[in-house]
Amino acid sequence: MGMEIEKKFIPKKLPENLSQFKHHKIEQAYLNTAPVVRIRKQDDEYYLTYKGGGMMAREEYNLPLDKKSYEHLREKADGNIITKTRYLIPIHDGALTAELDVFEGKFSGMLLVEVEFTSVEQADAFRKPDWFGEDVTHEKMYHNSFLSKL
Repeated sequence: MGMEIEKKFIPKKLPENLSQFKHHKIEQAYLNTAPVVRIRKQDDEYYLTYKGGGMMAREEYNLPLDKKSYEHLREKADGNIITKTRYLIPIHDGALTAELDVFEGKFSGMLLVEVEFTSVEQADAFRKPDWFGEDVTHEKMYHNSFLSKL
């Protein structure tokens, strides 16, 4: 169990040399959206995640799944299956990581960048890099669980 503290932004532009950064192929689907119960395939790993309520800070639990369990649950998922490539981009001299999601499929062309923090104080003091655009942390339409229902 852990507390997830993150902020979300709409990038103004993509960082240069995007391909040089570590990245993951992600597919995720939702069994429930309130509370959030999500399954995710990240590269060759599979997870079931429960997220509590809240926008910037909320409880999060991750449980490992195997491929067979993931595929079984995927058939029971509601709404859109979300696919994206997540780039891990060091910011603030490597003290933080920007997770840039480039969406595919139904949401192709959509970009979202998230930064996770160790405390609410750290999140509140965060100064965004130039390529970050609008802060949409408190806009529920930028939560993947909301996109799954569109």
